[in-house]
Amino acid sequence: MVNFLVRTIANAVALAVAVWLLDDITLTGDDTAGKTFTLVLVALIFGVVNAVVKPITKLLSLPLLILTLGLFTLVINALMLLLTSWLAEQFDLAFRVEGFWTAVLGALVISIVSWAVSMVLPDGD
Repeated sequence: MVNFLVRTIANAVALAVAVWLLDDITLTGDDTAGKTFTLVLVALIFGVVNAVVKPITKLLSLPLLILTLGLFTLVINALMLLLTSWLAEQFDLAFRVEGFWTAVLGALVISIVSWAVSMVLPDGD
């Protein structure tokens, strides 16, 4: 349970940094508490997407992953971010990612920040 909480917090912080750095990734809300709650919900959606859809996508794209020496993972991460944005829209959450290349940059930022935050936070083991 602690590991799940750490991953969710790391994803929320990484999403917040991506929103802060990239203009085409937006998070709207009335106040800081509302934005924080939305970020946590989007982080939960992002975690579920990465846990369920990403392994299937990686398996199906294995030849491309081998051919590009793993660089296609960045495209997969961008698609997971776009799927998260679409799901957030379906749940009426104020989180949007505009465009594929923004999603690629956002996925790169989220990966780096999430890794860094995970290194700082305890993992519960």
